Amino acid sequence: MKRFAILIAAVTASACTTVGPDHRSPLPTAPAQQTFAGSASPLFNGDEPPGRWWSLLGDPVLDRLVQDALIANTDLRVAAANLRQARALLRETRAGRLPTTQIRAGAQASRASEVTTGGVPGGQDVQDSYDVGLDVNYQIDLFGRVTRAIEASRADVDAVQAAFDTTRISVAAETARAYLEVCSLSRQLSVAQETVRIQQETYDLSRRLLEGGRFTALETSQAASLLEATRATIPTLEGQRLSAAYRLSILTGRPPADFPREITQCTRAPTIAQAIPVGNGATLLARRPDIRQAERRLAASTARVGVATADLYPSISIGGSIGSTATSPGGLFSGGGFRFGVGPLLSFNFPNLSVARSRVRQAEAVAEAELARFDGAWLTALQETESALTIYARELERLQTLGRARAQAAEAARIARLRFQAGREGFQVVLDAERAIAQTDAAVAQSEATLANQLVTLFLALGGGWQEPAPRAS
Repeated sequence: MKRFAILIAAVTASACTTVGPDHRSPLPTAPAQQTFAGSASPLFNGDEPPGRWWSLLGDPVLDRLVQDALIANTDLRVAAANLRQARALLRETRAGRLPTTQIRAGAQASRASEVTTGGVPGGQDVQDSYDVGLDVNYQIDLFGRVTRAIEASRADVDAVQAAFDTTRISVAAETARAYLEVCSLSRQLSVAQETVRIQQETYDLSRRLLEGGRFTALETSQAASLLEATRATIPTLEGQRLSAAYRLSILTGRPPADFPREITQCTRAPTIAQAIPVGNGATLLARRPDIRQAERRLAASTARVGVATADLYPSISIGGSIGSTATSPGGLFSGGGFRFGVGPLLSFNFPNLSVARSRVRQAEAVAEAELARFDGAWLTALQETESALTIYARELERLQTLGRARAQAAEAARIARLRFQAGREGFQVVLDAERAIAQTDAAVAQSEATLANQLVTLFLALGGGWQEPAPRAS
């Protein structure tokens, strides 16, 4: 017994070998962590973007909508359930360190055959047997199989947490995008309605002049055509605005028709007056949860190489049992029925090495693929951010140019009307000027909408927002 105890202690003390590679984070260094090339514009600065980036727009309605979405969005509920599942799997894997136990209880009535008793009188009497016992089996993690499995499961939890964070910032961004779209479409609708009002006045004037004999039916028809073409854009804009409102309602966990009516009061998309904080490459790699997810998936696959490698070695388990056996139920609790067993209960299971080596190669290939995915994730993050910075800056430049064009178109329309009233220009010049200003007004409103959309895309590329504590339903 003493000799067996010494053997158990020696085997247990040696259970510190963990086979397989250790994970080391492959985060890139310079130039990936330098200042963004697109942030040289005075529109941006190197400060760290805030977690609640949408608060930079200073719109209380938007703040409340994002809050609602982070509480009730269905995609977030799915991501939260996936996270709970991953944590439960981790607890299951950790249980591999614990011994397995089994409680047994049984009763048996038996009678020996005459052949086996040799015809001895009474040898064929029925005999009762009762047995209760507790069996314990513990697998020694001699080569770190359970340790690597726990490492992999823990990395899986981190990866699912990162996926949850990615969903969270996506929900916040799409909520802001839908709200800004409602505001931008309200602005475009207002521009179209004002253009219709002006062109209606021009058409009414052309009818009066036609009735007075100063106009031809051709000129009146041209004015009517311009008016109706502009009026035809209004139903489309109204439909698009309602569609954006429906999408916003779904994002916040409501039925489509139950969208908050106050969003239709937003007549222009809010903008950021200050320089936009964008950080740098180093902080981007730390902020983007999709990069963290890729890194954690790589860690999990690396740990599973160790799990597969451990199968190349024998598994060792130690068992023991304690119980009582008697010929009557009362005898189970007497000292004479007590029994125990402690050894030898070592079992060595030698694996099929060909199969085990194939599984190691499979696990190594998975780890190589995850490394490639990780490299692709941080390269994509840098590309998305640089593109978003450039597109936002160029769209703002375009909007400023359109603003100047609008001012010139307005001045041209004013001069055309004056010259027409003075009899120095024909009515066609007025129609052309009004058509030009209508097109420019529509282009300005569309550019404002594009700029608002690109602002959301920029902050989504920067990856912030998941660091904020999750809001709770009131």
